[in-house]
Amino acid sequence: MLSSETIFFLAFAAFVLLIMALDLGAFSKRQSHVVQFKEAAIWSAVWVALSIAFYFFLQNFGYLVHGVNDMSRLQEVRDKYAEHVELIPSNFAASLARFQANMSLEYITGYLVEYSLSADNIFVFILIFSSFGVRERYYKKILVWGILGAIILRFVFIFLGSALIQRFEWIMYLFGAFLVYTGVQLFFQKDEDEKIEPAKHPVVRFASKYLNVYHRNVTDNFFVRRKSDHKLFVTPLFLIVIVVAFTDLVFAVDSIPAIFSITKDPYIVFFSNVFAIMGLRSMFFFLSSIMSQFRFLKIGLAVLLTFIGAKMLAEHWLAAHGFKPVYSLYIIVAILGVSVLASWLIPEKKASEA
Repeated sequence: MLSSETIFFLAFAAFVLLIMALDLGAFSKRQSHVVQFKEAAIWSAVWVALSIAFYFFLQNFGYLVHGVNDMSRLQEVRDKYAEHVELIPSNFAASLARFQANMSLEYITGYLVEYSLSADNIFVFILIFSSFGVRERYYKKILVWGILGAIILRFVFIFLGSALIQRFEWIMYLFGAFLVYTGVQLFFQKDEDEKIEPAKHPVVRFASKYLNVYHRNVTDNFFVRRKSDHKLFVTPLFLIVIVVAFTDLVFAVDSIPAIFSITKDPYIVFFSNVFAIMGLRSMFFFLSSIMSQFRFLKIGLAVLLTFIGAKMLAEHWLAAHGFKPVYSLYIIVAILGVSVLASWLIPEKKASEA
């Protein structure tokens, strides 16, 4: 018999796949087309609205995620994922309300962290598309299927990480040290033009070794069957989808541990990841043209990672001194807000002025 967590997860996955199918245009004949600003704005608004709606869903119906129907089950889930939440032994309704409020707060904080840390994906996706010579009409299809693959990879990464944290709590300190190191490294990293050589990309080399690759572009197809011997081949379009999926997973190496500093509940980590990367995929089409204006965002992300890493390292000390989860949300919003405002208010010096 399936657990309540498995049933909820399957329902959530089915819902996301349905919205993705609508976004892709699976029920129409316009799957591959150049995405205009209006369409990008509408779907970005849809994903942001769904993300916010899910926050209110968790706040009121979060018990469905773990099948919390009585005090004993609530105590069990609380001990496993949210030890800091104080329950009222004689009042199940009030205790559940506290637990659900904490769930929704952790979700929206994790969503904001993932959304901001995934911003760099936009630059890398642009680099991939230009290096591989992808036509603009295929951008949307590649991103949808590539990020669907990334979601599957993140699912494995998240639940494996959660299992390790549950068994070896000291791993959180490794995550914290890694995030501090990444934040400091990002702060001092110089902006340099990067290049990708498609033939030398490790994913392409691996796929070319173990898959039959059709070395000519086949319009709008991921697979093609050769007429002479009916042998099945993957197309260059399919290889780019794999590159996008694994590139996103590389970025998840720092963002997922960052969210584990906010919550130990793997389901909340996964939900926040899905909504953030799907929303960012939709925003790719108009953010890609204006991201260069947020020149201090990189510094903001460096400070954000360093803060989260330091918080993980000092978690027990902070808890003993009354540091509440909502404070993390306030600090994260402040860091991102200052970096965006600074980008707008402090003009960049032109080369002649410098």
